[in-house]
Amino acid sequence: MAAIIMRRVLHIFSSFDFGGAEARTLYLMEQIGRDVAHVIWIGVPDHQQARSQIDPSLSVSVDEAASRLVLGRPSWRRFRAMAQAMRGYDLILTYSWGANDAVMAHGLFARRMGLGPLIHHKDGYDANPLKLGERVRSIYRRIALRQAEALVVPSITLEQAALIQQWIPHERLFRITNGIDVAAYAHPPRAVDYPGFRQSPDEVVIGTVAGLRAVKNLPRLVRAFAHARAQSSVPLRLVIVGSGDQHSIIEEEVRRLDVAAHVHLAGFLPHADRYIGLFDLFALSSNSEQQPIVVMEAMAASLPIVSTDVGDVKAMVTKQNGLFVVDQHDESALAQAMITLANDPSLRSAIGDANQARAATLFDKRIMVSAYRSLYARAMRCGQDCGSASGDSSAPASTG
Repeated sequence: MAAIIMRRVLHIFSSFDFGGAEARTLYLMEQIGRDVAHVIWIGVPDHQQARSQIDPSLSVSVDEAASRLVLGRPSWRRFRAMAQAMRGYDLILTYSWGANDAVMAHGLFARRMGLGPLIHHKDGYDANPLKLGERVRSIYRRIALRQAEALVVPSITLEQAALIQQWIPHERLFRITNGIDVAAYAHPPRAVDYPGFRQSPDEVVIGTVAGLRAVKNLPRLVRAFAHARAQSSVPLRLVIVGSGDQHSIIEEEVRRLDVAAHVHLAGFLPHADRYIGLFDLFALSSNSEQQPIVVMEAMAASLPIVSTDVGDVKAMVTKQNGLFVVDQHDESALAQAMITLANDPSLRSAIGDANQARAATLFDKRIMVSAYRSLYARAMRCGQDCGSASGDSSAPASTG
């Protein structure tokens, strides 16, 4: 019997807290084959929340020594050390701005050191691309990506930015839609998976799942909720699932508005498919998004979406739901969207059912897995039999 050749794949993150990119990466690790050994570099030691979610049956390890190279002052010596540590990998996958120094190191030394192909994944973007800092980043990104095999983005918004600012030649730019296990969210939610969850009779629960970071602007959501609660004809409760450095700021806004009895900060909870359906409607208050996975999850759970008009959100939801995707600077419109949906259960149900059908058509995980497998296999020049996905790999990639 021929020996199984373990392909070695390197993943480079600046931080590894549990967000959309990390969730997608962990899922793809499970899907692209058991004959792959994964190594992760994590630049920020205190931000490794997603490590606890790694499938223990997979070959995944964290290189602590190399991780110390991820962040630091740009220098030829540091770039060379990073490139030397990249030797011996069949594929190098980098994620978001914090890994761009690794992309630069690869671009400088890939040919002379014989490094494996690199694919960069960009999931986020500055809310104001014309700011000086983002313009400088754009130039740096363009230089760093010269030797990259591909740049992958999930959203139309980000794809357009990449083309306009010429980060990489268009033939090496790929838009791959994020995907989820839509069927898993159609199952009845289990309150046991959300410790302490209680819903009073006639109460409408407005929920969100987000990292408690400034870009998510959850104080805005609290303010809109407080206004909606004061005007709604039914009692409202706000549930915020997530953790992050804005926790105390959100708590302060809750106290200031005197809604502590009606707002629950649940902290981080895994397995959103088990509890997101407990909400009656889903709310997003971000300053900037691309193609948020959590919106897909809420849609798959048959929820209507109230959101600021950021990224691809309006294009993701149904046309009827798009009426409740409002200008991010108009908190009163966000509150009114909550009021309208909270007071009309039949409207919530109709929009939720339509969202669920749309999620099944556009955001099923098999489409995403097929696209990533195809791209990664092409990069490693190993054909479609590279790895062994458990899902259907016949769906076409969504490319830019």
